[in-house]
Amino acid sequence: MMENLLNKRIKSISPSGIRKFFDIANQMENVISLGVGEPDFRTPWHVRAAAVQSIEQKGTSYTANAGLLELRKAISRYLEDRFQLEYNPENQILVTVGASEAVDLALRAIVEEGDEILIPEPTYVSYLPSVVLAGGVAVPVPTYESRSFRLTAEDLEKHITPRTKAIVMCYPNNPTGAVMELSDLKAIGEVLKEHDIFVISDEIYSELVYGITHTSIASLPGMAERTLVINGFSKSFAMTGWRLGYAAGPVELLQAMTKIHQYAIMCAPTMSQYAGLEALENGLSHVKTMVAEYNQRRRVMVDGFRQMGLSCFEPQGAFYVFPRISDLGLSSDEFCTQLLQEERVAVVPGIAFGASGEGFIRCSYAYSLDSIREALRRIDRFVTHRRRVSSNAAN
Repeated sequence: MMENLLNKRIKSISPSGIRKFFDIANQMENVISLGVGEPDFRTPWHVRAAAVQSIEQKGTSYTANAGLLELRKAISRYLEDRFQLEYNPENQILVTVGASEAVDLALRAIVEEGDEILIPEPTYVSYLPSVVLAGGVAVPVPTYESRSFRLTAEDLEKHITPRTKAIVMCYPNNPTGAVMELSDLKAIGEVLKEHDIFVISDEIYSELVYGITHTSIASLPGMAERTLVINGFSKSFAMTGWRLGYAAGPVELLQAMTKIHQYAIMCAPTMSQYAGLEALENGLSHVKTMVAEYNQRRRVMVDGFRQMGLSCFEPQGAFYVFPRISDLGLSSDEFCTQLLQEERVAVVPGIAFGASGEGFIRCSYAYSLDSIREALRRIDRFVTHRRRVSSNAAN
């Protein structure tokens, strides 16, 4: 009975390639995890205090479906000050349950059966399933280490068909840490305008950049009206468990997304919204502190993999490195499985982020330097052993 009951789309989707290793790791002792994309910093105290105060003094009832107007105004000011983006808080900003809900709402609002949605890969694991669940066809667009994992206008053009409706872009990128430079975005913007393709721009890591300034594709001439900007509080403000994100874009799209949101969710958690308001108004100095710490960890991790003799692209954003392990004669899944079993280090196979991620692994540096250094020592030992085994087999 259940076989006939379940939706065929649900059955066609594989479980997350990330969770497999951490379900196993949670049952093992002495495991160092470099896998979960979650800041190891605590939410700043004044932000937590704002949530407590909201419970004590402002009530715990629903807010407007679109979110607290005060928060939407703060988001509007923030986007204009930081990224030169102008949105009316009354009708162009929607507060969501994390950035992930915003992605889901956007796809359900625009995708009709059979529409093709371009997804530059490697990329965040939920985009492809979300497209499938919305009834669309996910079309991967590979990016390459040799091009710093940036999407090019040429590669984009090759994958456009008459059924292409939108593209989901994630920059700074999870899992590679790649960013898009202004020249890249301008070239891509021209292609998107020529073919009338909409952009869902997931910019959740926009504050976590190193030595550069993040540019939103929506800030380019002619792109605001064809772009939905998605962001949130999880990564920049160490607020993952608060489940607070937002979307900003054209009025008509926001109205459609809000319609789905009000029936499925009602509103984001009230106390989280008050915490988010405090974070935007008084918490940006904490972001700078975290970025400085991440930058130090980034250098340690990149140098560590290179000293092992592994090619390691230098990320300019987010908090991941994406070293290449294909020369060791193992698939990314095999590498991660054996590393976990032999050295008790949990990392994520690149194949979890799309076919073009095969041959790589994702390691997060949102962990303490002590944990990172010990994990690198264990990985080095594993890589050295693997090379010795391969050399003996060849002889």
